[in-house]
Amino acid sequence: MSASTVLRLEYVTLPELAPRSTPSKPQAIRARNSVMVVFALNGFIFASWMSRVPDIQEVLNLTPWQLSLLVLATSLGAICGLPTAGAILGRIGAARSVLLGVAIAVPGIVVATLAIPNGWPMHIMLGGLFLYGIGTGIWDVSQNLEGTHVEQRLGRSIMPWFHAGFSAGSVVGALIGAFLVSIQFPILPHLLIVTALIVCAVLIAVRPFLPAVPASRQPGGHRSGASRQRSAWTEPRTLLIGVVVLAAAFAEGTANDWMAVAFVNGHGLEKSLGVVATAVFLTFMTAGRIVGTRLLDLYGRVVVLRVSFICAILGSLLVVFGSPLLAFIGAAVWGLGASLGFPVGMSAAADDPSRAHSRLSVVSTIGYGAFLGGPPLLGFLGEHVGLLNSFVVVGCVSLLALLIVPFTRPLDASKSAPMTAEHPQA
Repeated sequence: MSASTVLRLEYVTLPELAPRSTPSKPQAIRARNSVMVVFALNGFIFASWMSRVPDIQEVLNLTPWQLSLLVLATSLGAICGLPTAGAILGRIGAARSVLLGVAIAVPGIVVATLAIPNGWPMHIMLGGLFLYGIGTGIWDVSQNLEGTHVEQRLGRSIMPWFHAGFSAGSVVGALIGAFLVSIQFPILPHLLIVTALIVCAVLIAVRPFLPAVPASRQPGGHRSGASRQRSAWTEPRTLLIGVVVLAAAFAEGTANDWMAVAFVNGHGLEKSLGVVATAVFLTFMTAGRIVGTRLLDLYGRVVVLRVSFICAILGSLLVVFGSPLLAFIGAAVWGLGASLGFPVGMSAAADDPSRAHSRLSVVSTIGYGAFLGGPPLLGFLGEHVGLLNSFVVVGCVSLLALLIVPFTRPLDASKSAPMTAEHPQA
């Protein structure tokens, strides 16, 4: 399905980008459930593809270097899609932007999948995965923007729930993929069925999104043209929130990629126990996102994020310097520490609705840049000092984030212009 086809469908089925009355509470609740589904579908398609990567490597007889090119193609696509999402969102709104992202990502996955049995040249598969990366980048920023709109309408913290939904979708996709691998189900029908289901599900899921309102009609949207046109990349508060998100994404990405290997090579444990360590981290990270919403409402962003990053520091140090038992405890504490920085950063970037689309694009780009690029750099460092010892960097980056957490404080509704680095709101 082409992007133009999806947009034509969306033109018929979704509300126009026009001023609307404030959505009712039931509307906001339906939108909340819809956003949760969209996050889960994003995680599901990602995990479905990743679950077949070992099979793809075997079928195509790929070297480790060629396999890394597939991962790199997706990452480069995402890095290109994330910065452009802000401009797209400002023009067509979150629902249509999600559909645009799907319209780019799904053909990319289909092309990469068809290349496997047909023996197409490697560059065609790389091109397909690059398209998939662009689409998921747009999709990701769009779903986060809609999540912040719902959060603001409901008046309580729920962004961590959406990110927990992504994790849940990833787990389901991975489990289904593992089952299909175990029964030797072919790659092609698996991924084609998944992409068809994703398209149908997203077309339905975005319908309850909140009515889109132009930036000029949103609170704070009356500012001068010069202020509205100022690039979010020049705003100190936005960039500092990006650093907070960077630290959380780096902590999460490092654990996802290297936790199991570090427990095996660094602590001398069995491979199965290395996988258990990763599972402990993911379990506590998901739990932190579920429980964290209540804590955010009770104590506010700054207090909760300070505790989170302290947990990330302590957890990473326990993994590095503790006994195997303490290291498992450290993996749990690390998971709690990595759970809230990313979703809370999304909320903070969207405090001013009239600038949310551009600021979310900037913060997402910084965060995902760390998520995708940080672990490979850490792996390179591990070659020189040992992978386990390299985890100390996670603590150092979390310490930096701890110092600038105050910049995530909610903006005063009556003063939605960006704060300067020198004068954060108290």
